[in-house]
Amino acid sequence: MAHTTTSRRTRGRRLRAPGLLAAAAVVALLGACGGVEVRDGGDGGSTDASGPLKLAVVPKAVGADYWNTVKAGAECAAQRAGDVTVQWDGVTTETDVEGQVNLIQNFVTRKVDGIVYAATDSRALAPATEQALGADIPVAMIDSGTSPQPSTVPLFATDNRAAAGEAAKLLATELGPGNHEVALVEFQPGSQTNTERVEGFKSGLAAYPNLKLVGQQPSRSDVNEARRVTENILTANPNLAGVFAANEQSVLGAAQAIQAANKSGKVVIIGWDAAPDEIAGLRSGQISALVVQNPFKMGYFGVDKMVKHLRDKTPLASADTGVTFVTKANIDSAEIKAVLEPSCANPPVQ
Repeated sequence: MAHTTTSRRTRGRRLRAPGLLAAAAVVALLGACGGVEVRDGGDGGSTDASGPLKLAVVPKAVGADYWNTVKAGAECAAQRAGDVTVQWDGVTTETDVEGQVNLIQNFVTRKVDGIVYAATDSRALAPATEQALGADIPVAMIDSGTSPQPSTVPLFATDNRAAAGEAAKLLATELGPGNHEVALVEFQPGSQTNTERVEGFKSGLAAYPNLKLVGQQPSRSDVNEARRVTENILTANPNLAGVFAANEQSVLGAAQAIQAANKSGKVVIIGWDAAPDEIAGLRSGQISALVVQNPFKMGYFGVDKMVKHLRDKTPLASADTGVTFVTKANIDSAEIKAVLEPSCANPPVQ
């Protein structure tokens, strides 16, 4: 199918040990970003918003292809704005909620000019956001917000519920008529994006009574855990016909489990994100379709809107960064290529 709106792209290398990948990403991006300074920490922020700005940009976790693309978008916006330092730092796993709370608090203590971040846990990070606002440090959320979300804090993210509902439709279309057993591999309970995708997928399934949800397990955003839970679902449900995997690591682990069971091509996979191995799986037919966000745009908007707010007093307002549904049929189109391979020379930010 060729259903596209705006989009997302997850670039980067294959998954490696988080520490090695994070280090490699820092070296590569330092060399590629011209005058943009990127560091893991730093001194206090500037006192004059018309002069140099120091912004903290904090992903859910460092290392994954998705967050590397967020970083590239943030650095692109900083480069275009001029005189902006992006201080990029994050925990190594999305389950380290306490570690992310400490990071945000540390940036408040350092008095950066603004904080742009994705919350690992919507409720646990809400007080950290309030602490920043109490210190007169503006906050913008990317990818995942908090609960509650302050009215002055924008969210630049995908409409996860709508996109996951479309994933259910894609799964139903691929499976066709007849009764089918399906499973859901979610990722991190407590994360706003996870909650929205689970709710959206289940709401979407309600339109297809011939699809029965027989298994639902979280991957904890870990490929090995995703493989293990998918193996368990397959064992308990030998007639499983389809899987919706709700993030990069969940997709890769589920695909490995299905391949190990010699059921590649027999069990339909609808995935989320677009890491290189996911794209390879799509091309080979192992994955039927991918729900692709626009992490570059999230990073770009987070920094760009924050700079305009600090320098020009432009109000911060939330925006849907869009989604694209990528299939084997449309993957080589010019529109999809622009989504999957964004660049600062021609960023997909409009």
